[in-house]
Amino acid sequence: QSQLAESGGGQVQPGGSLRLSCTTDGFNYYAIGWFRQAPGKEREAVSCINSNGARTNYADSVKGRATISKDNTKSMVYLELSGLKPEDTGTYYCAALSGDRFIGGKYNCLDYGAEYWGQGTQVTVSS
Repeated sequence: QSQLAESGGGQVQPGGSLRLSCTTDGFNYYAIGWFRQAPGKEREAVSCINSNGARTNYADSVKGRATISKDNTKSMVYLELSGLKPEDTGTYYCAALSGDRFIGGKYNCLDYGAEYWGQGTQVTVSS
């Protein structure tokens, strides 16, 4: 049975790190994205990775602080975040994306929406 399920959220102090995990059973052939939603704000795409794990995108808000990876042998996608800031607080969702593409030789998946969602995991950055 296909499922997306996040884990690894929690409360972290500013400057800290954490690793979010997403079970991607049945979705190994999808590009997978991580999205987040802060209270009162719209959901935003944070990062995404193509089906074989070779291509990645990062939103400017996390670029340099985030690493996304994919292990299809375990049907897992990971998002490592470091240098956490209070504005990183929110519910983090993994999702199987509706598509991805190359434009002018550059890989793009951040512009695609989700076809399937996980239930989300809460990340709170505060002291």
